[in-house]
Amino acid sequence: MEYSPKQIEQKWQTFWSENKSFEPEDNTKKEKKYILSMFPYPSGRIHMGHVRNYCLGDAFARYFRKADFNVLHPIGWDSFGMPAENAAIKHKLHPKKWTYENIDYMRDELRALGLSFSEEREFATSDELYTKWEQEFIIKMYEAGLLYKKSTTVNWCEPCHTVLANEQVEEGCCWRCNTPVEQKEMPGYYIAITKYAQELLDDLKILEGSWPSQVLTMQENWIGRSEGLEFSLELSKDSRFKLDKQFSTFDVFTTRPDTIYGMSYSALAPEHPIVKYIVENNLLPEEKILAIKAMQKVSERDRATQDKEGLSLEIDVIHPLTGELIPVWVANFVLVSYGGGAVMAVPAHDERDFEFAKKYDLPIKQVIVGKDGILENQTEAYTQEGELINSESFTGLKNTKAKKAMIYHFEQNSLGKKQINYKLRDWGVSRQRYWGAPIPFVHCDDCGLVPEKIENLPIALPEDVEITGKGNPLDTHEWRKCACPKCGKEATRETDTLDTFVQSSWYFLRYATNPKLWQKEGISKKDSDYWMNVDQYIGGIEHAILHLLYSRFFTKALNDLGYTDSREPFKKLLTQGMVLKDGAKMSKSKGNVVDPDLIIEKYGADTARLFILFAAPPTKELEWNDSAVEGAFKFIKKFVQRSEYVTSKSIEEFKNIEQSSLNKEEKEARRKVYEALKRADDVFNKTYTFNTLIAGAMEALNALQTQNNELIWAEGYYILTNILEPIIPHTCWELADKLFNRSNFNSKIQVKEEVFELDSITIAVTINGKKRCEVEVAPDTSKDEILALAKESANKWLDGKEIIKEIVVPNKLVNLVIKG
Repeated sequence: MEYSPKQIEQKWQTFWSENKSFEPEDNTKKEKKYILSMFPYPSGRIHMGHVRNYCLGDAFARYFRKADFNVLHPIGWDSFGMPAENAAIKHKLHPKKWTYENIDYMRDELRALGLSFSEEREFATSDELYTKWEQEFIIKMYEAGLLYKKSTTVNWCEPCHTVLANEQVEEGCCWRCNTPVEQKEMPGYYIAITKYAQELLDDLKILEGSWPSQVLTMQENWIGRSEGLEFSLELSKDSRFKLDKQFSTFDVFTTRPDTIYGMSYSALAPEHPIVKYIVENNLLPEEKILAIKAMQKVSERDRATQDKEGLSLEIDVIHPLTGELIPVWVANFVLVSYGGGAVMAVPAHDERDFEFAKKYDLPIKQVIVGKDGILENQTEAYTQEGELINSESFTGLKNTKAKKAMIYHFEQNSLGKKQINYKLRDWGVSRQRYWGAPIPFVHCDDCGLVPEKIENLPIALPEDVEITGKGNPLDTHEWRKCACPKCGKEATRETDTLDTFVQSSWYFLRYATNPKLWQKEGISKKDSDYWMNVDQYIGGIEHAILHLLYSRFFTKALNDLGYTDSREPFKKLLTQGMVLKDGAKMSKSKGNVVDPDLIIEKYGADTARLFILFAAPPTKELEWNDSAVEGAFKFIKKFVQRSEYVTSKSIEEFKNIEQSSLNKEEKEARRKVYEALKRADDVFNKTYTFNTLIAGAMEALNALQTQNNELIWAEGYYILTNILEPIIPHTCWELADKLFNRSNFNSKIQVKEEVFELDSITIAVTINGKKRCEVEVAPDTSKDEILALAKESANKWLDGKEIIKEIVVPNKLVNLVIKG
């Protein structure tokens, strides 16, 4: 049989589509598997990262279908977002037209790979029906207190007239027009993800062993739970007067209450209310005001990479335990988003505080000593454990015990309280752009902020807009005008649209809903109860924090709102490595992109699939190799050609092979085939090392060629066709159709343990660790018999030597230790 990839692949792709081969069954009594790869952004063309991601997911889906599971394996499009607006400006195309044309093109590209997606469940997140149900969730979240509006400082680009996400700020400038970005206070919508911070942290334990440990650690660090002491620092009398009696105290949070006697200054964030009041009322010399304003213009993220900078605010607070006056500074390293934007600074025991104190010649007071005692002229902060000194009645305590003692003292004397804080911040979901899901709220002069009526959803985008990059076109469009859903008077629609992370945070629940119900339900609870959670999720490590965290939050929130019984979305997670060429990530700018279409055109989709799964374990980076692609093609060609050894007579009879009647070569070939089958089960359920699965199949094919038994050939080929179908499906369906009437795709092949029962085993004989010979023995041969045979076979190396030690490693080797 000749291998003609183009002809074979077209034939089976047409067959699968016409026969709806990959649609899940409406049978909730059958055991299910939900296999999901992170959906793509429709940028215009697929790349090798897409190929790797979707071939991995497809292999899982095909394997579990063959194991008689009800498999849901969907695909869709994460289709809102800024790139479509950029393309609209560049190509003078409407974002919707650009997006949906790309979807059509990329769908054909994915289909050409033979991916077994459900066609009926495909959708784009920019579909109005998707927006309708998402807007309902947003309204329900608002009513439940999970979404609110507030003013906060944002990255603002004046020429583009838009807010920028942190990742859109490059070296302090707008990624699109390269203008320096300002920090501006603006109203926006926020999802209260912090209400779920502890549960999001606790439930990471559920995922241990099923998610990569590095992902769990990244999530844990992002949530950033810390326990400590929260207390107020009282402003001195002079300072209160200087601030026009507008402030008397401010709160600080510390995870190191054991060091409180070492506080030598306090530092406020540039956005702290006291600092803003000082600037707005010019309560400092002009040069200081200008310096603070410059600091305020820099985003928190950029400030984190800058040198420590600050200046004295010329006010003081009173130390809560000693009564000393403590100077207050503004510092760029203090974040307004954490701990209230104020810190007690203990330079002797904090590296950041130490660096700042050294720069501005502020006092450094040691209050914890280690084995080396008091440090004269400290050159760095002492952050190890030790005993307290210079701490009044707490002196002499181990600092670990002093933490609890200090919190107890503050609580007993109503000075402060134990507090748990998180680095996690509420999720800002407002975006000042056109191509996104409209936020379903109305602004009414009489009623204030009013949610749209559910029956009026979806609030769809107007299509007659021009994208110029200068602000949000919704702000000036007639679309804004509407009637208040509450009082009926003239009102205006919210023109902000939702962050695209919102769409990708619940799409897996949408897939789980039967398309017949999409007009009536955004999420079918009945379907969700059956399909969720996703059994195997596959995607890039770059999504290890935000996408996964937001998806976990959304699942919990929608559970609380009654949409699903699931509280964690993904049972198992596989994070695939990047595809590299010449040691670098493929990118157009580097000129090292490999076009999947060209590979498919030259070698066929199955070659692309085999290479991408064989070249490296999926969690590792994959280096593109042209010769390895050629090698994958040659293996498939060889595999197809070997079908000539499978006769029609042997196909009928191979299921009745008698193991005891086989010779050594036949048994060895059969064992290699079943080892490959066992390995396949292990790969799909535990290890994910598809490269070892393919290597096992290659070894088995080579072993089959060492013997001439037609029945062994037929059985082996039948099993290998089954094993390789998830990897090279077109080829295997063609072979199965011609040889086995496709019967090997109806059920899972059972491993026959009898093939692993050996007639004999070969044991290496080593002398002083150096291999000298081998002996062949029956599996039940005793240790004494093995030693006797080993000594006999190794006699010429043992002649006249004294054996001082005899070691037998069962089924592997004998080591004889001799003198001299």
